[in-house]
Amino acid sequence: MLSNQTTNTLRQLRLNGMADAYARQQKDAHAAELTFDDRLGLLVDHEWTLRQNRQLARLLKAAHLRVQATPEEIDYQVPRGIDRSLVQQLLTGQWLTERHNLLISGPTGAGKTFLACALATGACRLGFKVQYHRLSRLLHQMMMAKGDGTYGRVAKALSKIDLLILDDWGLANVSAPEARELLDILDDRVRQHSTCVVSQIPVELWYEQFSDATLADAVLDRLVHDAYKIQLKGESMRKLKSGIKNSTGDEKMIAKN
Repeated sequence: MLSNQTTNTLRQLRLNGMADAYARQQKDAHAAELTFDDRLGLLVDHEWTLRQNRQLARLLKAAHLRVQATPEEIDYQVPRGIDRSLVQQLLTGQWLTERHNLLISGPTGAGKTFLACALATGACRLGFKVQYHRLSRLLHQMMMAKGDGTYGRVAKALSKIDLLILDDWGLANVSAPEARELLDILDDRVRQHSTCVVSQIPVELWYEQFSDATLADAVLDRLVHDAYKIQLKGESMRKLKSGIKNSTGDEKMIAKN
């Protein structure tokens, strides 16, 4: 009876992880051999792990990442310009704490978005709030918000994100109104939070994407200064993986024959 009462009390206190672990201990004969401190430590560890997992799930859901990618899945074997030491440094989260930006560029299929999402997952694991957006859709969303009266709320929420990922940068030229909107977004974030830009266009050519030179200077000054840069190269990862699958399939057919 006392154990049931203890379990119920833990649940009322919203310590469900401890309640579950305590219930399991009551059914485990070996648990009685442990000291009080050891048993309590196991309960606390289980509660902590449960809360951390729930927080990570919430952060990943709110991030709306384009692809599910983890740091462990980053492929360093294919020669495409990934500096492993730099990636490991980024995974510590120090660049986010210091409010640096990250610029990832490279050809189609090089794995830019996957890398950005893997780093974003790493950031979520550290407790940082992340949001992924395709640049054109975000700019359209902000302009629509101006029309329906929600702009202030949307802009404020965006300014509080620890890591904002802007993908598909440079797929189309940036008009003056779009550049002003982008400048407003970055102004709210400069020296406050980090922004990651993902683009097929090399960083040195971004200036040419803007129709207004003055706005281009202002936007790029806020993005490029003190930013980490990763420039991918080489063949498309999608083509390489497709080739591996086809090769494996051919080998299986040969083996069957």
